[in-house]
Amino acid sequence: LGAQEAPPAIISLYPGTGFEAHVDSIIAGGDLLAYKAEKKLQTTGCTNAMAVEAPTEDRNRTAPFPFCGNRFEFRAVGSSQNCSFPIMVCNTIMAAGMSKLADLLEGGTSLRDAVAQLYKQNRHVIFTGNGYSAEWPAEAAKRGLPNLNTTPKAIPTFNSEKNKAIFSKLKILAADETDARVEIMYESYNTTVLIEARTMINMLETGIIPACAKDLKKYESCKDLAGSRTEVYSSIAKQTQKLKDVMAKLPSDMVAEANYLCDTVLPAMNTLREEVDKAETLMDADLYPYPNYESLIYSHHF
Repeated sequence: LGAQEAPPAIISLYPGTGFEAHVDSIIAGGDLLAYKAEKKLQTTGCTNAMAVEAPTEDRNRTAPFPFCGNRFEFRAVGSSQNCSFPIMVCNTIMAAGMSKLADLLEGGTSLRDAVAQLYKQNRHVIFTGNGYSAEWPAEAAKRGLPNLNTTPKAIPTFNSEKNKAIFSKLKILAADETDARVEIMYESYNTTVLIEARTMINMLETGIIPACAKDLKKYESCKDLAGSRTEVYSSIAKQTQKLKDVMAKLPSDMVAEANYLCDTVLPAMNTLREEVDKAETLMDADLYPYPNYESLIYSHHF
């Protein structure tokens, strides 16, 4: 999903307000089968097309796990990620839940009470509000839900003792296989960010900075027309050097390197990018060495 429609890093479940009330009813002692999915006729906006039947529940496009009428969707797969891994994890979650339910039933608990017990234990993951709101991270923290909003925060949770135990119980991954996947995740993350940082430095030194010098030279005899070019272009050179300096201090440990790349290198890259964005709006279009935003977004109009 794109940046304007990506769910938050906090994993929560959106079943709709109707089913949320049904869950609360079961926890309070209600009937398992009391819920009925309501339908509505949704107009198409076209006078010559009949209305179509649709669920009354909103899909909530801010939720990682929304219910969409006849299915749950997992909407938090990374844009470059192979979906097989998230599918494996989702299937593991489902299998673990069914395993827990089976254990309760085999232990003599009635089906209604077993389901109610599982709902009560996991009620805190249901959220039917706005996942983009500033209040949700604070509320999620109160509920004990993790907010793993960077890759180095998320990776080490995969091979936690709890996860190793469930993977092993369900015969999905052995402990060493789980550890191996974590190492691969770290290696992939570190390699990707390092390539991006080194490419950025190369683009700056061989393209942007030389173009800045050429553009600035045009204003030697009329400096009053140069505007903020001198300050912006000088800042680009300084921030490029700062990025090179932090890159020279990379830790050798894989985990420490991932944290350093996330907490130190990426912020330096973002700062540099902001200065280059300013230069793009100042520089002679014929000198700018790479496609600018205008040509990328509106090239089909040219």
